[in-house]
Amino acid sequence: MESRIKKIFAESCEVKQAFLEANLSGLNGAIEMTVEALRNGGKLLICGNGGSAADAQHMAAELVNRFIRDRRAIPAIALTTDTSILTSIANDADFSDVFSRQVEALGLSGDVLLAISTSGRSPNIVRAIEAARAAGMKTIALTGGDGGEAARLADLALNVSTSTATARIQEAHITAVHVLCEIIEERLFESRQSKEPE
Repeated sequence: MESRIKKIFAESCEVKQAFLEANLSGLNGAIEMTVEALRNGGKLLICGNGGSAADAQHMAAELVNRFIRDRRAIPAIALTTDTSILTSIANDADFSDVFSRQVEALGLSGDVLLAISTSGRSPNIVRAIEAARAAGMKTIALTGGDGGEAARLADLALNVSTSTATARIQEAHITAVHVLCEIIEERLFESRQSKEPE
C-alpha cells in the first residue's frame, strides 16, 4: 500500500513538473491577460464540469474573498453554481448551452473566460469559448491530453499533455489555479502587506 501511495505522489509531481516546463510562458500570459482585464474594470468568468466545476468555484471563492492578502474583492464568477439557471437551460434547450447562455448574459468585451476541461472536448466548454469570443472577451483554456477543440479555440491554452489520467490532470489544474490566484492577487494589490489568517 505504501509503495502505491508513493507511486501516485510521484506521478502527480512528474505531471505537474512537465506541465510547468511546457506552460511557464503561458501561465505568465494568463496572469497578464487577467490582470489587464481586471485593472480595466473587467471580470473573470470561470466554467467547468464535475471536478473542473469544483475548480471553477474554488478559484472564484479565492478571488472574491481572499487568497493570501486582505484586500478588495476581485470580480470573478463561477458559471457552475446557479442550479436554477443550469437546470432551466439544460431542460429547455440543451446541456451544451449551460455555460454559453451565461456568457451571453454576463460577458462583456474586455472580460476574460477561463474554461476548464480535462479533455478539452466538452461541448458546453467549447460553446462557452465560442460565445466569449463572439462577445469580444479574451479566452483561456485549461485542458489535458491533446487539448481538444477548447485549446484550439482559446486565445491562450494551458495544457496538461503528459497524462491521460483525469486525476493527475486535475491535480495540475488546481496547482495552476492556485498560481493564478496568488500572482493575480499580488499584482493587483502589490502595495498591500500580505496577511495570513490566524
